Order: sequence, then C-alpha cells, then structure tokens
Amino acid sequence: MKSSLVDSIKSLPALPKTIVEMQQVCANPEAAINDLVAVVEKDPMIVANLLKAANSPLYCFGKEIKSVAQAVSLFGMSMTRSIAIGNSVRKLLNVDMEPYGITSEKFADISNQQAVLMHNWYSKIDRKKMENLFLASFLQETGKIIIASDIIKEDLLYNFKSEIETSNNIPQVEFSYVEETTATVTAAIFEHWKFDETFVEMIRFSDTYQKAPEDIKEYATALNIVKTIAPINGPFSDQAITFGLRKAHDAGYDHEMLEDVVDSVMDQLGIIPEY
Repeated sequence: MKSSLVDSIKSLPALPKTIVEMQQVCANPEAAINDLVAVVEKDPMIVANLLKAANSPLYCFGKEIKSVAQAVSLFGMSMTRSIAIGNSVRKLLNVDMEPYGITSEKFADISNQQAVLMHNWYSKIDRKKMENLFLASFLQETGKIIIASDIIKEDLLYNFKSEIETSNNIPQVEFSYVEETTATVTAAIFEHWKFDETFVEMIRFSDTYQKAPEDIKEYATALNIVKTIAPINGPFSDQAITFGLRKAHDAGYDHEMLEDVVDSVMDQLGIIPEY
C-alpha cells in the first residue's frame, strides 16, 4: 500500500468511547436492549443521528420515533450499533468527496441506501447473516474518504473525477491512481481500529469476491452486488441495477427476488425508474 495511504490510516483518531462501549455491549451475549440504550443516551450526537435515521423514509417504521428506547427496540442492537458507527466514522474523518463528484451528505445517503438495500434483501435470506452484512454495507465505502484525500493531495482531482463520473468499474479507476481500491483501504482502516477479522475480510474481498476464502465468499459477493446496484456515481441507475442483478444471477441468488427488493427500496427513496 502507498506510504501516503498507510500514513493516513495510522494517523486516524481512536474511535469515540461511546462506540467502543456499544461494541462491548453488542459482543456480550447477556446484554439487553436497555444496556445499549443506556450507552447511547450518553452521546447527544449519536442520539440525534439515531432518531434521524429512525424517522427517515428508508426504514418505514410508520410512526414518529421520539425516544432512544423506541429507536433501539425497533432497530435492534446490531442495526443500532451499525448506524452509530457509520455516522461516527464519517464525523471522525475529514470528509471531502469532491474527487468522487459528490458532497459529504450524498456520500452518507448512499452508504445508508446500500445498508437498507442489504437489510431488505438479506432479511429474506438469512437474518443472522444480514446483521453482519448490514454493518459491512453501511461502512464498506469508508476507504473512499482516505482515497479522496490522497487524490486531492497529489493534485489529481480533475482527471480522477472525470474518470469516476463515467466509469462502471470504480475499483479499476481507483487502482490506476492509488494502487488500491476502496475495499482494501476500508479493510485496513477497520483492521487499524481492531474490528473483528471476519468483518474486515468480507470487506477486503468485496471487489475480488471470486478469490475470497470459502467462509467469506458469500459475504463478499453480497457486498459487491449491493455496491454495484448503488454505486457512488449513480445509485439505482438502470445500468447499475442491470449489472447488479446479473451478478446476483451468476452467483446463484434468486435475482427476481432481489429485483423486487430493489423496486421496493427505490419506492421508499422516491426514485423514479429509468425507461
């Protein structure tokens, strides 16, 4: 990995204490919802982000969510942790996504969209795997923040941005500029933060899922399909959906079921299909 990328990752600040405590609660098989609520309530920023997510059209809870306890009960412990970590990570890092042609707000939106798509899809396949994949899909684009920073420092913004705008293979463009892809950089970030090895590896192989170890391959494949359907440069475009459904079919998934899920998520987001 380029020394500049390594240096950026090594210089990352530690995760907030609240996130560390949430990780500990979620890892404790004897912990209950109330234990997580008590930790979340200590951090006003996490409370605000959690309630914002709970009341967004992405999750369709059908009623106004006013309390942390309500939100955590509806999301469950794993999803609550995922939403908190995702928002905290983006706050920790200096998010300038201009090389990818989007704002930091749009970047956050697309990460949310990928996570919701994964949730709605894998809830129909395997809920336990969905919990692992929800967090990974929420965070799998994090490496783009480090790559974008490197592109700006190297004064490559204009050329990189032009290529990203029209590319249907973002990892290829990234590799041609920084000799890494978002998947490998994201994996290095969460390895630095000492996340679970399985979590790190499913992200690391999400651009090269065909080469993933057998115990990781399904996770890596699912992550790749989701980010193919909702890429940073054109989420839920007709072309992106076609590519993603083709990958799902080739990987042995029920691609018609996934297509129904995509339609449902697009309806939630108010996205008008292309014809």
